[in-house]
Amino acid sequence: MPTSLSLETLSPEQRELWDRVCELWEQSRGRDRTLIAQAIHPQYVGWDMSAELPHNKDGAVASVTDDAPELKGYALCPLSIQVYDHLVGIVHYSYRATVQPHGAASFDVTGKWTEVYLRQGREWIMIAVSGRPDLRAEAAA
Repeated sequence: MPTSLSLETLSPEQRELWDRVCELWEQSRGRDRTLIAQAIHPQYVGWDMSAELPHNKDGAVASVTDDAPELKGYALCPLSIQVYDHLVGIVHYSYRATVQPHGAASFDVTGKWTEVYLRQGREWIMIAVSGRPDLRAEAAA
């Protein structure tokens, strides 16, 4: 995985945003549709660039619940965390995850991801994502 950003050098606001990213991965692991949906803006648009087209909020929730492979474990590596005017946050990171499709053996996947957040009150709400698994990880799966 690429060299991570030093968390000690982050401002409190950047650290709060990174903590939100980590919190959402935990919520994905727990597969709680309600918590996940609350964390995503109604006008969200995301793109797993392995897919032909971007997806909406319902697609985002379904991508980590329903029949989606179960997230068994993960490690995140922050690469860039920026906050603009205390309102918009953009996080670039790499990840390594172990997933288990229903009725199949678990496998590891790595990739790179970008998430965009809008601050609403005291919460960071996800408004967009883009990324994809690494090609070699797709080939191994």
